[in-house]
Amino acid sequence: MVHVNCNRRGSGKTKAIIQKANENVLNARGDIVFIDDDSRAMLELDRKIRFIDSGEFDLKDYSDFYGFLCGILSEDYDIESIFIDGLLNIVNGDIKDAALLFSKLEKLSQKYNVEFHINISAEKNNIPDFIKKYVA
Repeated sequence: MVHVNCNRRGSGKTKAIIQKANENVLNARGDIVFIDDDSRAMLELDRKIRFIDSGEFDLKDYSDFYGFLCGILSEDYDIESIFIDGLLNIVNGDIKDAALLFSKLEKLSQKYNVEFHINISAEKNNIPDFIKKYVA
C-alpha cells in the first residue's frame, strides 16, 4: 500500500511521519526504513529503524529514486515499511512527472508486501489526480 501525506511546508508533516515510524516499529515483524534528504530526523527515530540520508547519494530524478528503492528492497527481504520524508526535496523534479514512480511503487508494494509512507510538500488541491488516491 502507498500512503501519501501532503500539506504545505511547516504544517507538521515531518513530525507526524517520524511519530508514525516510531509507532510502527513497536509492532513490526519486519524491518522499517526511513529515508530523508538530510540527517536531522535521525536522532528522533527509534534506533531499530534504518535511517538513510538520501543526500549522500546522487539521486537526480524519479527514475534514480526508483532504482534506489529497488536496491534497498533487494538488499533486505524483511522490509515491511519505508517512510519517505520530503519526496520533492529528495528528487529534483515536478510532482506532475511522478506518475510512473507512483505506479511502480504500487507494484513494488504488492509484490514485496511493503508499505510506503510518503510526505509531499504541496497543498492537497495542487497535487495531480494520480496521487490523490493515495492521500489519507
